[in-house]
Amino acid sequence: MKTILCYGDSNTFGFNPLDGSQYDEEARWSGILSENLSSIAKVIVDGLNNRTGFVNNPDGFLYSTQRHFPKFLSKLEDSVDLIILSVGTNDLQFKYDIKFSAVERGLENLINITQNKTDNVILIPPVILSDNILNGYFSKQFDETSIIKSKKVGKAYKKLAKVYNCKLFDINDFASPSEADGLHYDRAAHKLIAEKLTEFIKTLINKGEI
Repeated sequence: MKTILCYGDSNTFGFNPLDGSQYDEEARWSGILSENLSSIAKVIVDGLNNRTGFVNNPDGFLYSTQRHFPKFLSKLEDSVDLIILSVGTNDLQFKYDIKFSAVERGLENLINITQNKTDNVILIPPVILSDNILNGYFSKQFDETSIIKSKKVGKAYKKLAKVYNCKLFDINDFASPSEADGLHYDRAAHKLIAEKLTEFIKTLINKGEI
């Protein structure tokens, strides 16, 4: 039985863009993934709304991956065969004014931390924000510059995946955020993400890469 850790922000948590609630476990991609792999893997999920990947989050320790993630891993009793890392979207909030060099440094640090636990890492780049984000609640946090950065930042994930021999799973290749808020996925997207990620992971296991 393999052990898989899904660590991320609100889309890993399962934020419902229609009402701000959390999708039921059967509806969010991490929960569907857990069910799909139940015969071969235990899936541990730690997703949190507004969690940043590379900047110090004023909301505190749990929300700052650079601070929380290494301690979380060190206290995790289970041995881990695969880590799925999905952070970086919230760093694009305009108040942080993050530079691409900071994204690369931060992501590189997180990869090094994961490799203290396992050599098997899947990187999920930030969601490419849609213009709809400018018309709703999250316009208080994201602007046009955030949208532009979201279209470019994936290059750092692709680059470092090659450098550190990580796997890249880019949801942007087949799914887009909901029209409701331009940031979070709807139920259909969560199901599609889970199905494709399930297939991706099963292929890695069958090849003996995990």
